Amino acid sequence: MTKADLIAVVADKLKFPWARAESLVDQIFACMSSALQQGEGIEIRGFGSFTVREYKAYEGRNPRTGDTVHVKPKRLAFFKVGKELRERVNRGRQADAPADGPPRPQSAEQPPST
Repeated sequence: MTKADLIAVVADKLKFPWARAESLVDQIFACMSSALQQGEGIEIRGFGSFTVREYKAYEGRNPRTGDTVHVKPKRLAFFKVGKELRERVNRGRQADAPADGPPRPQSAEQPPST
């Protein structure tokens, strides 16, 4: 789902004009971004939580050349899925599974069946 898809759903469900739905979605994202920039966490019950994780500087490697590269300290947003959303997603996957059992892994290293 893209941001435009989300705006379309909000406009349809709430019977809002497109511009008003777009403004609403933009404002929600702006509030979330602002909270994360200030180091605050965001918890949406039944959906999940966003937190900021801080990473120290370290020496990494350029995968192409193998040269050592200094990586600066950084802060990144981290999402942890909530229990209810995780269960809903897993139920959806089970509905797509074949009726004869769980899906089999598609790997070339499967042992021959006897």
